[in-house]
Amino acid sequence: MKTVEIIGFKRANLGKKAAKSLRKESMVPCVLYGGKDQVHFNVPMILFKNLVYTPKALMVDLNVEGTKYKAILQEVQFHPVNELILHADFLELNDSKQIRMDIPIKFVGAAIGLQRGGKLITKLKKASVKALPNDMPDVIEVDVTALDLGKSVRISEIPKAAYTILNSPLITIASIGIPRGLKTEESAAPAKGAAKAPAKAAPKK
Repeated sequence: MKTVEIIGFKRANLGKKAAKSLRKESMVPCVLYGGKDQVHFNVPMILFKNLVYTPKALMVDLNVEGTKYKAILQEVQFHPVNELILHADFLELNDSKQIRMDIPIKFVGAAIGLQRGGKLITKLKKASVKALPNDMPDVIEVDVTALDLGKSVRISEIPKAAYTILNSPLITIASIGIPRGLKTEESAAPAKGAAKAPAKAAPKK
């Protein structure tokens, strides 16, 4: 999995007043947990651009005044009005301990249904995955080549790998929708080919 570097600075003072002061300086109060000790630090808000505002799943090379940690961004709190980042939680990684992440789904292959005029309808953009840090994928590839009109692919059809997908196996990932024009043609076709029913003979008097 790809990583992004985040540089932080230790926080001398904790509490709401100190955090508010940091935000005025365009700094984000943060905490790293999951390791031996919690680490409180702050990060320039601009460094979150490539970590938060991206559809990709990323790991973090965290450098807090020279001490380096391997981590993931666990949670971000946003301001309800201006959407500025108020606080961020990082989870320190252990190579022998499984973690959970939401991993983007990538569709591969040219679906049969698309070639026949259908439309790919995406139902699930990310899957919840549990794995060791070194086994966590960048994306989950879903092959849609065999999908015909009206067909769908579910979580259960993703090939087994070194990671575990936590979503229900019955969840639909994507389907091939049938355009209204094609539906009309299909419904009209049987009517054109149907033979006319013979007229009933009048009863004899």
